[in-house]
Amino acid sequence: MRAADVPVRRPMPARFRCDHELAGRRSGAHPRPNDGPALDIYSNVRSTVGMRWSGQEVGAEERTQALLGMSGLVRSVRTPEFQGVTFHEVTAKSALNRVPAASSMPFDWTVNPYRGCSHACVYCFARSTHRYLDLDAGADFDQQVIVKINVAEVLRAELSKRSWGREMVALGTNTDPYQRAEGRYGLMPGILSALADSGTPISILTKGTLLRRDLPQLQQAAERVPVDLSLSIAVFDDELQKSVEPGTPTTAARLATVRAAADAGFRVTVFLMPIMPWLTDSDAQLDEALARIAEAGAAHIVFGALHLRPGAKEWFLEWIEREHPELVTGYRRFYGNASYAPAAYRKNLAQRIRPLLRRHGLGSEEDEDQPEQRRRAADVAARRSAPAALDLMPQPALF
Repeated sequence: MRAADVPVRRPMPARFRCDHELAGRRSGAHPRPNDGPALDIYSNVRSTVGMRWSGQEVGAEERTQALLGMSGLVRSVRTPEFQGVTFHEVTAKSALNRVPAASSMPFDWTVNPYRGCSHACVYCFARSTHRYLDLDAGADFDQQVIVKINVAEVLRAELSKRSWGREMVALGTNTDPYQRAEGRYGLMPGILSALADSGTPISILTKGTLLRRDLPQLQQAAERVPVDLSLSIAVFDDELQKSVEPGTPTTAARLATVRAAADAGFRVTVFLMPIMPWLTDSDAQLDEALARIAEAGAAHIVFGALHLRPGAKEWFLEWIEREHPELVTGYRRFYGNASYAPAAYRKNLAQRIRPLLRRHGLGSEEDEDQPEQRRRAADVAARRSAPAALDLMPQPALF
């Protein structure tokens, strides 16, 4: 039987499934890209060579069953090169996303060409966003990937409006724009072109080594607009990295991408996040990580302890129970009733890491997504939106 003839059965949404079916899926291993020499550096390119996507289309009847209610669905496809992953190609109505005013993030606009991510990071905070599509935050987030095939054209139209203020646009803040599917769909060059042509500053955060493909284009863009490049590299133990980030390029491959971007003239930031209690947070582990990051040519570090919001929390704690049962008690004590590590732990982590950062000559800042910053941002947003009748203090004219 040819791969194209294999029937594809889309599981029903999580709320309709029996507990034993969910348990079976959760215990399954995630597919991981081959770690051969060529793939280590160009994993996102190598993974898509020779695809016969037209022969992998999921039938119309099953497509309807898979994503009932999703507007703009063009087709759903599978390919042997992405074992177990289904790509749902959609036409998007909008590309720019406004960040809520109450967010503590240092940017106001994002673009996400993909929803869901085959990197399959167990801790990924964006998992819960798949529930909006009536998909689950676990295996579906890893294996049911939405591809906005017209995102570059829609973005260019939005950026051409007279009302656009040319504020910085962040990519990679929800799901990775350089995940493996980008090697096939090639959405990022069009997005980067639209941003640069409109005079819009660009910020990219990725785990994907395919960023190297676009470095020449990014160099050209940097002649016209500010361009900020960041790599996410959290785990420096190869076996642990394969377990907790099973679909990502290796740590060595990402460090090589840092070096390539630095050699291309960029001041590269590395997000040393999430730092996982009892897994990646010892002084020796942090020192080794920072030494390798500095050697790769990074200039700046953003660090922060693991946080687990609903969706990610359940998936991660199941992984802990399966892979590191000796840590279950500690993790449930830290995260059972909270999304963030205890304040005392975060303070101690910062105190331990700052001398190491100075030793390795790295600039740094702490993760801005912390409960204290979120509360401050929410307070500011609430004050800004308060009715004028209740605001007794004179305000400056804004227009």
